[in-house]
Amino acid sequence: MLHQSLPEPGQYGEAEAGIGQFAAQALADEGAILARDTVRTALVVKQGGRMTCRWEGLSGRLYTLALDEQERAFLGLVLSMVGIAHVTIPAVEELDERRLLVIQRAILRLSGNDRIAVGTRL
Repeated sequence: MLHQSLPEPGQYGEAEAGIGQFAAQALADEGAILARDTVRTALVVKQGGRMTCRWEGLSGRLYTLALDEQERAFLGLVLSMVGIAHVTIPAVEELDERRLLVIQRAILRLSGNDRIAVGTRL
């Protein structure tokens, strides 16, 4: 299961708490990018006896992970959530509907707003 590839909530290092958990959840929800061994190897490391997400390691290898433009746009947006990459909002134009929903949910989690429903059009 992909969710087991990432550290469990509460097992993150201090730097990954909060925002890092939302970003990790977005990657787990998307699924395909995290399913790549190269991505997991660049992201998840054991540090001080704990599994942690090393976002800067993933950012440094963004163009060596053999991702297509849509995957790179999604990952760039996720990295922007944790303050590593500087991908602007227009990058969402590259996303398919499924990935766009994942990013929308991640932004809502990040904002602390659980009242806005993500789903059908108005």
